[in-house]
Amino acid sequence: MKILIVEDDKEINDLLAEFLTGKGYEVMSLYDGRKAAETAEQENTDLVLLDIMLPYKSGDSILEEIRKNSMRPVIVISAKDTTQNKIDLLRLGADDYITKPFDMEEVLARIESALRRASFQTGGSTALEYKGLKVDPENKTASLDGTELSLTAKEYAILELLLKYPQKVFSKANLFESVWGEEYITEDNALNVHISNLRNKLKAIRADQDYIDTVWGIGFRLHKEK
Repeated sequence: MKILIVEDDKEINDLLAEFLTGKGYEVMSLYDGRKAAETAEQENTDLVLLDIMLPYKSGDSILEEIRKNSMRPVIVISAKDTTQNKIDLLRLGADDYITKPFDMEEVLARIESALRRASFQTGGSTALEYKGLKVDPENKTASLDGTELSLTAKEYAILELLLKYPQKVFSKANLFESVWGEEYITEDNALNVHISNLRNKLKAIRADQDYIDTVWGIGFRLHKEK
């Protein structure tokens, strides 16, 4: 597995690189944002650890560039710890958010979790379809009315689950644990943010059609015509 670290603080970058190399990962390091998105694509990296405050190009811009071309996991590393900042980055397509200072073992756990979610397979390669929406489990792509959707790994996993089990109502805990690979202990806004982001991307193409229903008091399901 290949990880790209984009962090301008050389000490932090080197510590992460040494630690992850010791855990068996292939690591590449960049210290500014100029070629981050390009490198992630050309080197076919499996995951990107991305600082937000970078020289020459901000992490926000890099995240947007990466999301135009791929669904590879991106974990943001930032000194900013406000809820709004986290929500903004999740909406831009971040898969996770780590606040500085951080524990190396926590970083490793989050990387493992993100890579696990990215390789999430629901079985079989038959395309799943519903009202112009098509999900291809083999290639991990989704399209609506022939237009490919630019989704994060979590958004894709949510959509694939809903289409594979169209009659199932997923509780928030069930959906969260299936996609995040973590125990759902308390109400977590991350799931709601990803559902909202996913709905907006679908509405941008088909404003007249609902695809995800909220089942009040329970969770979510694929839209069911009344």
